[in-house]
Amino acid sequence: MEVIHAIPASETGRARLPARLRALARRCTESVRVRIESLPFDYPPAVIIAADLALLAVTGAAVVQRHAYFPTVLPLLAMLVAFLPVPLFAIFGVKPSPMLLKSCGLASCALFLLQPVNADFAPFVLVIVAGEVAAVATRGITLGFTLLAIGELFAFDLAGHLGWGGQRLDGLPMYVLGIVLGMFVGVMLQYQRRFLYQERENQAIRAGHAADEERRRIAREVHDVIAHSLSITLLHLTAARRALQTDDDVTEAVEALVDAERLGRQAMADIRRTVGMLDTGPARPGPEPGAADIDELVGDFHRAGLAVDYARTGDLAVVTGAVGHALYRIAQESLSNVAKHAPGAPATVRLAVTAELATLVVCNVSEVGPPPRRGTGMGLRGMRQRAELLGGSITAGSGDDGWTVRAEFPLKPGACTTLSTILPAKFRPKPQEDL
Repeated sequence: MEVIHAIPASETGRARLPARLRALARRCTESVRVRIESLPFDYPPAVIIAADLALLAVTGAAVVQRHAYFPTVLPLLAMLVAFLPVPLFAIFGVKPSPMLLKSCGLASCALFLLQPVNADFAPFVLVIVAGEVAAVATRGITLGFTLLAIGELFAFDLAGHLGWGGQRLDGLPMYVLGIVLGMFVGVMLQYQRRFLYQERENQAIRAGHAADEERRRIAREVHDVIAHSLSITLLHLTAARRALQTDDDVTEAVEALVDAERLGRQAMADIRRTVGMLDTGPARPGPEPGAADIDELVGDFHRAGLAVDYARTGDLAVVTGAVGHALYRIAQESLSNVAKHAPGAPATVRLAVTAELATLVVCNVSEVGPPPRRGTGMGLRGMRQRAELLGGSITAGSGDDGWTVRAEFPLKPGACTTLSTILPAKFRPKPQEDL
């Protein structure tokens, strides 16, 4: 038979008492932590706790020094007054304002000094409180409290309650200097807090600028990809339509449609990759097109029916990835503009690379160019931004043989950025408006 022993209720209650006390301690600690973090002073809790511990050490030493006055409770009362802001804040949520700190500090020191001792620790209460007030108050309030604290020490010294080594005035300069130093420590803490606020504001501004620049960069990428893909796709569709209408050549039409489909799929992949930059997850960027891809770019336009005369000179190995990507996008945008604004007109592309300079010139051999209105589209403005970000320059306007876009990128610091020794005169645009 199983025997069940009953546990007295009193023993059960005693067993649960430590757990309840621990839970109560956790709740109190969490409440105090939350209230400390809600303070408008924005100091780390460790700084506030360190100041309270220093005040505890000073007041405890002052109480011990007055053991000869026991059983009077005046030293204990002075200690409680010094720590009065702590229970008011922890229990009732009363924030430790500068006025409350000042009042408690002056009253506590005065209660201690009513019972004078030699080499007294009590005036150091004013040193700590001076630092606390200076850390949270304005300059006027800080200076006013410092003068009041020094005046209180002078008054007790004149009354004979403040001495060091049995002599008057021996400890007063040390106490006054301590109060001044405590005030400067608090002022430095307050300046540090202000600099922290300023740095946070600057970081927010820099983050906003970086986000705006990233949005503009993505907008340029999307614009270039869409403009290029649509231009070549429309050229292929036009070729297919003409092949079916005029020559009834199904094979040529199918080839044009196949090329249009291939470019459309490639454009969709580029758009997905570019829009994927906005994703918050880990980025998996693909390779960006560079200067070496300009050959394939020109070939796409040529296969789509655009007459392009292309020539490249120099070693592309000296072109950095950023400059190569900018050259590719500028060539892409320029040829897209030719297909859009001068369909059927021939174009000339020249890419010249030296050790100091990379130069791209796209000339639409026709008097027809982009509309004369400036600054309303993404194309020309995007090309200018690409060039400026890399220290290059770009111009566009009517040249000798038509509309010309010229982009120059220095490959070495201090490189000369002229075209007089690189390109023939026919590809140099006239000095017209800058982008």
